[in-house]
Parts: sequence; structure tokens; C-alpha cells
Amino acid sequence: MINVFVLQNGRLNQVPIESRNDLEKVGPVWVDLTDPNDDERAWVKAIYGVTLPGEDEVKDIEASARYYEAESGDLHLRTDFLLEEDDGPSRIVTVAFILAKNMLFSVHTDDLPVFRLVRMRARSRPGSITDHMDVLLDLYATDAEYSADALEGIYQQLEEVSRRVLQKEFTDQDAAAVLNAIAQEEDLNGRIRRNMMDTRRAVSFLMRGRLLSAEQFEEARQILRDIESLDGHTSFLFDKINFLMDATVGFININQNKIIKIFSVASVAFLPPTLIASIYGMNFKGWFPELEWTWGYPYAWVLMMVSAVTPFWYFRRRGWLK
Repeated sequence: MINVFVLQNGRLNQVPIESRNDLEKVGPVWVDLTDPNDDERAWVKAIYGVTLPGEDEVKDIEASARYYEAESGDLHLRTDFLLEEDDGPSRIVTVAFILAKNMLFSVHTDDLPVFRLVRMRARSRPGSITDHMDVLLDLYATDAEYSADALEGIYQQLEEVSRRVLQKEFTDQDAAAVLNAIAQEEDLNGRIRRNMMDTRRAVSFLMRGRLLSAEQFEEARQILRDIESLDGHTSFLFDKINFLMDATVGFININQNKIIKIFSVASVAFLPPTLIASIYGMNFKGWFPELEWTWGYPYAWVLMMVSAVTPFWYFRRRGWLK
């Protein structure tokens, strides 16, 4: 799908494109392609002289392929964007940017919420965008905001996990659910951190290349400051995740120790009856007066019961069975 945006009074207005003739009639500032087909790639190459990278090229993570200038003078960037999905785990989507002929071309496989948000804001905030570079910086700034919202969601989920971990009764089933939730939030937090690191590298590249005006340079510095604050927050969340993980594992160990303690108490309590049964089970013919007792059998039973109950009573009084 191809989305073309023209700049009118500082606003991004989308122009519907149904054919190559529609694309030839407009002078866009931003051409956004989501999973483009062969025809759309051919239109862009024929009209603007820009060769769009293939899917394998977009996913190339080599350092030399992230930021480079082509022989034609076109500037190529590869930047990661976070994508959260309701029906599955979050993931990172790599977007290929091409800056050519005062236009921004973007190629990606999924429709990203950051791109939708930039389009919506540009229509409602006249004067916020003056050229293609403003569009790119706005995408990076919105990506930082999107990551900040995701971090806030992680914090809220961890607060819920904290309440579950610190509840009065914490069973092994609760622990399993908590560990699963913690693992998901840790994975998302790691993806956000990676996403912010990649955005920082891209913005720093633009600043080092002296490709920005004075106002754009200051905006880029603000984006880097926002990312720096997000890095601190991700570190805080990692610490909180580790604390909850340790607390959960600690409660699991406590529950297991309770079970082991019960078996230990039971084994100690049944040692005296076992000893008595062993003695009276010898049946030696020598000096063994209890063998001739009429009430010897009930006597042995009573003695074993008393020797078993007494340790349990003692352990309970000391609070070892709690």
C-alpha cells in the first residue's frame, strides 16, 4: 500500500493514489509504503528515480547498512520501531528511510502506530512541519512518546504483579502466573530499550551529518534528552522486575520448605513407634518377658500411639507445624 502526503500550510494532507498517473500529478513531501507490491515499487523508481530496498535489505542489521549515502546522493537509514499487538507479544519492525530530492520515502512491512499518530497530529497542528526532515524528526519524537506510553503500561502491570506477590496467601499457581507476567514485561522492557538505542543512533547520525537546520538540530537534541530519561526509567523497571522475580522465587522456596518441614516432622514423630515395633518384633526365645503377657499386644499399640502423639504435641506447642 502506498500513502502519499503533500505539505499544505504546514499540514500533511494525504492524497489518494490509485494509479501511476495519480502519483505523477502530485509533489509529495512524504511517500510511505507499507508492504509495497511490485507495481508500486516500479512507480516510485520510474517517477522519482528511487530504488526501494527489498524486505531482506530492510532487515539487514549490519552497521554499514544502517546509515549510508548512495552513489546518487540519496541518504539511506534503517531504524527500528516498536509494535505492540493485542493478540500477541510485542515486536520490533525495521523501517527503511530514504531521503532523496527533498522527499522522505519510508518502507516497512507493517502499519505502525507511530506513523498513524504522526499523520493525525500533522493534520491537527498547522505549521509543525516545513519539509521532509521535519517529518522524519517527528517520527522519531513520536516513537519516543510511544515508548514512554509502553513503559507506563509496564509499570502499571508490575504494580498489579506486586499486589499479587504480596498478598496474604500466595500459592504455587499464583507464582506460576506471576512468573509468566514478569517474563512478558521483561521482554517488552528489553525491546523498548533496544528501540530507544536504535533511535538515538539514528538521530545522532543526522546531527553529525549536519543535515539539520538550527531549529531541527535543537529538536533533535530534545529527542535525545527524552530518550536519555527513558533509559533511566527502563533501568528502574529492570530493577523492579528483578525484585519481583526474586520475591516470587523466594515465596516458592518457602512453600516448598513447608512441605519438606511436614515430611521431616512426620519422619521424626514416627521414629519412636518404629523403634518400639522393631523391638517387639524380634521374637527371641531367650529373656523376653513381654512375650508371655496377656495384654502385651495392646500394650505395644498404646506405647506406639503415645510415642507418636507426644512428638506431634511438642512440635505443635513450639510452633514448628505452622
